[in-house]
Amino acid sequence: MGDPTGREAVAAVWRIESARIVGALARYTGDFALAEDLAQEALAEALVTWPRDGAPRNPAGWLLTVGRRRAIDAFRRRSALDERYAALAQNLGEGGLVAGSAPADPARETEDVLWDPDQIDDDVLALMFISCHPVLSREARVALTLRVVGGLTSDEIATALLVPTATVQARITRAKKTLGAARVPFAVPPAVERAARLGSVLNVVYLIFTEGSSASSGGDLIRFDLAGEAQRLARVLARLVRDEPEVHGLLALLELTAARFPARTGPDGEPVLLEHQDRRRWDRTAIRRGRAALVRAERVGRGLGAYGLQAAIAECHAVAASVDATDWERVVLLYEALGRLAPSPVVDLNRAVAVSMAQGPLAALPIVDELLAAQALSKSHLLPSVRGELLTRLERTGEARTELELAVRLCGNERERAVLERKLAELG
Repeated sequence: MGDPTGREAVAAVWRIESARIVGALARYTGDFALAEDLAQEALAEALVTWPRDGAPRNPAGWLLTVGRRRAIDAFRRRSALDERYAALAQNLGEGGLVAGSAPADPARETEDVLWDPDQIDDDVLALMFISCHPVLSREARVALTLRVVGGLTSDEIATALLVPTATVQARITRAKKTLGAARVPFAVPPAVERAARLGSVLNVVYLIFTEGSSASSGGDLIRFDLAGEAQRLARVLARLVRDEPEVHGLLALLELTAARFPARTGPDGEPVLLEHQDRRRWDRTAIRRGRAALVRAERVGRGLGAYGLQAAIAECHAVAASVDATDWERVVLLYEALGRLAPSPVVDLNRAVAVSMAQGPLAALPIVDELLAAQALSKSHLLPSVRGELLTRLERTGEARTELELAVRLCGNERERAVLERKLAELG
């Protein structure tokens, strides 16, 4: 049956090292799609071999060596005994590693055959830029990033995104074919392209976190694994790209938002609204990390971007002792700045909520009504939910009931829908 700790060792090593393994293989083969396949084959070999024979002394080196050997086999099958093959085969002695077996010379087991300490950071950064390439659809970017940078399996990604495993596998396959057809090189893009491409990377990390922090469907309000993976990706990115304020702004936003997770749900997983949260349960360490990242974003210069402004809003909540003690006027100003920099109906809706807290529901209602007239967010429960809340506070009960009924019909998340149904019942 094998040693279950062997499988645990495989999972642990893969989770930590997968991005660097794929990156190293991509750098040496010059083929991103092939490298990802090779890494997966090495993982499959480890899942068979390690539970049977025990984990090797240098697990990452073992996986790299298997991947390298598989690369040589692939080039042999292609009859491509060219310079790439010669470079890959160099220093691999006769009777060397056959996929899944131990090295002929045990002393070589600890050798990081593809590991270049000066290239590791560049490899991971290149993977991020490739996985989030603008030539790919948003869904493909998310799936590919979770796979090659996050190290999640297709099943784990499918669970996180609430789609069938076959759908995830198809997205990843299409994404790799698209990248191959577009001849996307394995490299960090040149400086002239980097800013535009970095925006795509940040957007993917933000999308992953958003789905994790407020699940669009299903029975859980928060998908902690998905949100946690986004935080990890943001931390890696902040370490690799130190001179871009929006990288630190995004990390600050994620840390400050996640700090409230412990208080956002009750014992049975039911949502707890901001005004009812026990702020003593907020993660103060995460708040300190988030505020430090926000300071770094400000110090880099050029002003705060969209993520930095959202982080500044999150900071207003994080430092306030209560909802009433929150600096709502500052929140309104920050949302106004965000609306000018990155206009969207969601930003306007959030601004309306802030205005209602700073100046009262009557001042906020015209903002919401303007969104309604423009048919913005017509398929989302958010607009009728906010409008219903404002109308409730204005004691326009009949209109509020209509809005909340619509919100209930549109809400895909079971937990959020239960909150809306409770508000509806309270109207009588």
